[in-house]
Amino acid sequence: MTDQAMPSETTADLWTSIDALLTWLDTDQPVDGREGVLLRILKLSEEVGEVAEAVIGATGQNPRKGVTHTWEDVQGELCDVVITALVALRTLTPDTREVFARHLERVTKRSLGTALTKDGADSAP
Repeated sequence: MTDQAMPSETTADLWTSIDALLTWLDTDQPVDGREGVLLRILKLSEEVGEVAEAVIGATGQNPRKGVTHTWEDVQGELCDVVITALVALRTLTPDTREVFARHLERVTKRSLGTALTKDGADSAP
């Protein structure tokens, strides 16, 4: 992993993709309203379960099945969790970018005792 910040064009693509996925999911949903929002959030549990299944499969922990997944499968499932979480967050607020950025800054500062500057370098609190 690198200490450098995500390039701004990648960040823009990320949020554009999240908005597009939200629009796609909102089209022809069998359940909408409050229940639809709750189901979208619950989708995270399904995705996390798929991470667990992939880890078990990558380590061969199920003797009946053996090795059924790769660590690349685990990476993909973790990406699905992140995407699903961002879509769920976007479902709750149009200010997703700002909400996520503020929360990431708080967690980073609380955990590392530093705040990240816009260029990705650490600065003292």
